[in-house]
Amino acid sequence: MATTVSYDESAARRMSASLAEEQALNLPQAGFDYRYVAAAIRANLLLITGIVAAAIAVAVIATMLQTPRYTASATVQINDTVNRVLNKDEDNQSSEMGGWDADRNLKTQIDILKSRGLAQRVVQKLNLAANPAFFASQEVTAPSGAPTEATKAMAAGLLQAHLNVVMPRDSRIVALTWESADPRMSALIANTYASEFIQANLQRKFDSSAYARNFVSEQLAETKRKVEESERALNDYARQNGLIRTRDAASSAGDKNGGSTDGGQSVTTMNLIQLNTALNEAMARRIAAEGRWSALTGKPLLSTSEVLNNGTVGSLLNLRAAAEADLQQEQSRHLEDYPTVQAKKAEIAAINRQLQQAATNVRDSVRAEYQAAAAAEARLAAQVNTVKGATLSEQDSNVRYSLLAREADTNRQLYDGLLQRYKELNASAGISLSNISIVDSADVPGSPSSPNLGKNLLAALIIGLVLAGATVFFKDQFDDSIRVPEDVEAKLGMPLLGVVPKSLGDEPEIALTDPKSPVSEAYNSLRGSLLYSTPDGLPQVILLTSAQPSEGKTTSSYAIASSFARMGKTVLLIDADLRRPSLHRQIGYDNARGFSTLLTSHEPLASAVMPSGLENLTLLTSGAIPPSPTELLSSLRLEQIIQEAARQFQVVIIDSPPILGLADSPTMAALADGVVFVVEAGRSRRGALKTALRRLRGMRPVMLGVILTKFDPLKAGNRYSEYYGYEYYQYGSQKSA
Repeated sequence: MATTVSYDESAARRMSASLAEEQALNLPQAGFDYRYVAAAIRANLLLITGIVAAAIAVAVIATMLQTPRYTASATVQINDTVNRVLNKDEDNQSSEMGGWDADRNLKTQIDILKSRGLAQRVVQKLNLAANPAFFASQEVTAPSGAPTEATKAMAAGLLQAHLNVVMPRDSRIVALTWESADPRMSALIANTYASEFIQANLQRKFDSSAYARNFVSEQLAETKRKVEESERALNDYARQNGLIRTRDAASSAGDKNGGSTDGGQSVTTMNLIQLNTALNEAMARRIAAEGRWSALTGKPLLSTSEVLNNGTVGSLLNLRAAAEADLQQEQSRHLEDYPTVQAKKAEIAAINRQLQQAATNVRDSVRAEYQAAAAAEARLAAQVNTVKGATLSEQDSNVRYSLLAREADTNRQLYDGLLQRYKELNASAGISLSNISIVDSADVPGSPSSPNLGKNLLAALIIGLVLAGATVFFKDQFDDSIRVPEDVEAKLGMPLLGVVPKSLGDEPEIALTDPKSPVSEAYNSLRGSLLYSTPDGLPQVILLTSAQPSEGKTTSSYAIASSFARMGKTVLLIDADLRRPSLHRQIGYDNARGFSTLLTSHEPLASAVMPSGLENLTLLTSGAIPPSPTELLSSLRLEQIIQEAARQFQVVIIDSPPILGLADSPTMAALADGVVFVVEAGRSRRGALKTALRRLRGMRPVMLGVILTKFDPLKAGNRYSEYYGYEYYQYGSQKSA
């Protein structure tokens, strides 16, 4: 008997493993599966070949049915400058397209080449509207009768439809190509397009110049009349109002530079300016003198800076300070009535009288200066008031004069500019040069440009491959069946434990008796996967279920149990399908007692099990079919039976019923240490499988993985799993001679 853990510990372990499994399956898968794509191509190789072959066949047939067409090409150069005939520049060139706008102007020229106006010029030049050969070259029936506007429009449309303009990225050489069924017509129209493009460019320049000359001539005559009238009115007004204008150097310079003619000033205004300037200066002197006088008024004389800064006062202050110092020395040695002390006091008194007289003189001089400045300011103010009245009277007349002078000046400047422009236009009229030149004229093509069989085949090949790829992609996306092992992880998101090939000829039970058969080898490989299916190794209680019946679940249960029994482990195989049991039929048992007997009683496990005939393998059949299997499986007795089986056997294999819409398998899955999901290759649909797995995962079981049964590598078309064939490596006795 094996030592087992408690049920609570087992349940906790199952819960932890279930959560880990869900987290692992929810991880995003990055990268591109090139092997998957290669296998999909191999599986659909015939379909891909058929689609590509059909595309190539269509291309060949279309090429044979097309009318040969010829393309003629002419090249023209579009410069950004044009040579001048009359010029003043050293480079003898005029810019047509300059700076950052050169590329935009170049593209404008390309649009002109493609324009309907240029196409109409070509139609008119070659009289294509009345040329049946032109319409025949386009495989169009020529309209009968005289050319009409509709016929000309139709011809221009045909020209535009078959014209191609190619402009290289780093060149100004533009290629004009035109295609038709007539090689001579193609060359003729390509050359005419190039020449008419140059003529249209020159015509636009000439028309623009003629319009400019006429316009400038009219404006010049009108401006000349306005200049004469405005200057005459200005002179008459100045004479009537007695205005005398003077010009200084600044105003004269302004006239030379195109400034206003009103740059001079009147005599009255100049007098007012001079008097006002003198008044401002007198006012400044009076204010300064008044400030000095205010500083001396009402304060001791010897406390003001004006007196103290006087040289005489400063010298007397120095003498008094020296005398006072000597007096202090004498007083320190003698009494007050001592002769030297009395002499020093007399000296200081004399200095003080002189100091008072000097300060008084400074104050008197500041007052005299203030009074003189105030008198000068008063006289100047009276003169300014007198001249100001005359100036204000004159300003009323100057307003009208300024308006007339400004109008005359504006008219004169406009007249000078128009006269200069008119001279330039007359000098350059009729000698415009084009910045467009023909590099190569179109030659008559010697071979057709289309149809091109090579290009058509290449395009058909590319289109065929794209269609084939799209077909294979959508076919693979809408194919939700589980056909090959790789579909398990890709479509179900579960690990693959093993692949059991389809038994060829014999029943799978018979193939299991041969240890060298592919079926036995597959289950031996599956046994190895189960031994390391969890971090703790082999789960003790393993439940096998499927989405639908007859997917090989019972056979797999028996094969797994037998495989572990041959390893020396004690194994119990339980047939838990209480609706359609099958284990008893394989061993020839009447199924009177079994699993249902234990569920409806408290008998020990040993009372219902039976030997299988294989060492270490014990069987527990389903027993009599009960009226309500779901109620029995939902009872606590089920948990007790599984715990008892886990205590007595090292491995317990439970063959449960398919999920379908039943609750049997999900209920038992919650009590097992691991659940194995059986899927029949090529039968189950992904939607049904996901629904079954969703119901199963609702109980949070430990999902060990999937067994893919009845897999036929030949029917898989060698699509993904060439290494699952089991035919490339056999035992020596099975190899053909």
